[in-house]
Amino acid sequence: MGAGTGPRAVILVRLLVGAVFLSEGIQKFLFPAALGVGRFTKIGLPSPQVLAPLVGTVEVACGALVILGLFTRMAAVPLLAIISVAIWTTKLPMVSPQGFWAMAHEARTDWCMWLGALFLILVGPGPWSIDGLWSGRR
Repeated sequence: MGAGTGPRAVILVRLLVGAVFLSEGIQKFLFPAALGVGRFTKIGLPSPQVLAPLVGTVEVACGALVILGLFTRMAAVPLLAIISVAIWTTKLPMVSPQGFWAMAHEARTDWCMWLGALFLILVGPGPWSIDGLWSGRR
């Protein structure tokens, strides 16, 4: 699972996806009532005192790995899972009471992160990455 055959411009997707997840993970610790344990409790996720810090840690670690292009495909898998749960628990329930377009508006960043993580899994980190350097590409 090397750097893949993607162009150098893949770095832009890595920076976008990695930075958003890294930032969101940090914010789960900085603002636990609004974005961490409190948020997880509000949306009904199980064991929010354990799950919120776990998700935050994974977002920080995997977001940083994606930015660096280190173990990119593996790092993108848990990010794809996290954003899938976020869409399932916070955006899809909006469809009935508020309608599809309200949900689509609120979910725009989530869909971009979902597609970005999937893109990185399929294409890889590109040649401008640590993975690319390790696989002998420049």
